[in-house]
Amino acid sequence: MPATLAATADGRAVRLAFAGSLDAAATARLWPEAMRRMRGAQALTLDLGGLTALDTAGAVLLLRLERLAGETRWQGMPAGPLQAVLDRTRQALSAPPQAEAPRLPFLALLGQATVRRGGDMLGQVAFLGEAVVAGIGTLRRPWRLRLGEVLRHLDEAGLRAFGLTVLLGVLIGVILAFQSSIPMRRFGAEIFIPNLVGISLLRELGPLMAAVVLAGRTGSAFAAELGTMVVNEEIDALRIMGIDPLAWLVLPRLLAAMLVMPILALVMDLAGLIGMGVVMASLGFPPVGVIGQLQRSIGLHDLMGGLFKAAVFGLSIGLVGCRAGLSAGRGPRAVGDAATLAVVGGIVSIVVLDGIFSILFFRLGW
Repeated sequence: MPATLAATADGRAVRLAFAGSLDAAATARLWPEAMRRMRGAQALTLDLGGLTALDTAGAVLLLRLERLAGETRWQGMPAGPLQAVLDRTRQALSAPPQAEAPRLPFLALLGQATVRRGGDMLGQVAFLGEAVVAGIGTLRRPWRLRLGEVLRHLDEAGLRAFGLTVLLGVLIGVILAFQSSIPMRRFGAEIFIPNLVGISLLRELGPLMAAVVLAGRTGSAFAAELGTMVVNEEIDALRIMGIDPLAWLVLPRLLAAMLVMPILALVMDLAGLIGMGVVMASLGFPPVGVIGQLQRSIGLHDLMGGLFKAAVFGLSIGLVGCRAGLSAGRGPRAVGDAATLAVVGGIVSIVVLDGIFSILFFRLGW
């Protein structure tokens, strides 16, 4: 039965009698009337003998009325579940607010961030180890590797990225050639622009820019796909069925990223050299002279070193993207956070790896 309210007043003493089921809907309906009856009241009598049900919303109303009155008398409060609801609500409303956590000093914050980053790095290394183990298991049982998925990811990460890669390569070659011509013109050394641009593209900028393209397009796509599967509990379903998600989902993506990155880097190099050649032609240098300078300044080891770096970059981007997707949360922002983490982590990883390769190649005399 819906709750009803009967109110009587004797001077500044008010009597409120509640009957029926005082649930959330009834509380919302009776709240304005109860507050109006309490205006100017100093003594309150709450008659609850007619209540048949009470939830926390109704308990909040009763306790609010008690707080507004200077003196309150309770009558007819049924024992048992109704009294328990009222006691729990009173305890929750009277609980002291939680104190804010003290602000850590700078050194403690620095240590906390270091520990967190170290944990992330250890998790990435552990994920790499799991992927290696899954890859070794796939070598023993090749049928576990889905070649159709590998080809699909090669198409999405490679063929569909050729247009963007060519555009960036041409623009980078044009920019490098024009910017290099400004200081070299002072010394009459514009003929050496192909040397500078060729070495920069083949050894550094080609693999690095291709890796940025792959991280932005493919790394985020890996994280979004796997993160969506985590949110939809498809990964859990695979594990329940006895299927290893690493062999089923991660290995095709890692293999595709490793195979496609050297190709993207080569396309970037060729497009950049073409852009540089266009600039050199506009400066009055024939293509034969530009090609001759390139042959004298760059060698096969420059190209192979850049392509090897590109393959490692592809592996790193695939690992970061897949781990970000598989470690996604369950909330509504989980997929977006995973994609953001994949892009940021992928770019940071390729920059760090590029620095390591630069030191290594310098020590080896490449």
